Amino acid sequence: MRTKRKSANQVRIIGGRHRGRQLAFPDLPGLRPTGDRARETLFNWLQPLLPRARCLDLFAGSGALGLEAASRGAGEVILLDQSPQVIHQLQQHIEDLKLNQAHAEQADALHWLQTPPLNSAFDVVFMDPPFSDGLLEPCIQRLASSGLLAENARVYLEMDVLESLPFFPPEWQLLRKKKAGQVAYYLFAYPAET
Repeated sequence: MRTKRKSANQVRIIGGRHRGRQLAFPDLPGLRPTGDRARETLFNWLQPLLPRARCLDLFAGSGALGLEAASRGAGEVILLDQSPQVIHQLQQHIEDLKLNQAHAEQADALHWLQTPPLNSAFDVVFMDPPFSDGLLEPCIQRLASSGLLAENARVYLEMDVLESLPFFPPEWQLLRKKKAGQVAYYLFAYPAET
């Protein structure tokens, strides 16, 4: 029996309406999709909050997080990335999958956080920047001061297991943390639950 091999430039939606769907992504430096195991754990953590949630994927890349959220019933998903090639591919996936609640936008995450759209508050924010680019801490600081986090928001971040966790504002509470291979991932609540 021949098994179907997954292409190096494909990611699989693991849950929701489009479960099992393979999605291609461009072969670009630093583009590293969140692995299936980490995504499964993350979306188990988020499942009670996800239906109709407003989600922001700051470093969308392959779309593994944002498109997974849309497949699982998020009400709105904004996917940001600097690469026009990535955005073109994400827009194609959004159209093909008829994910009308998702929108891909070419933007630098740090700049976007400085000038966010008015009346935007997100229930879930995904931060999975290219490793060793030093983007997590400035993004955390801008996100904390932007007013973009809704009450009881969740912030997910992913980083190299060898890196130290960046500084977090005291009103954020670490809820969960795990490691998978060379990746450490964390889920924070805002504001901290009492």
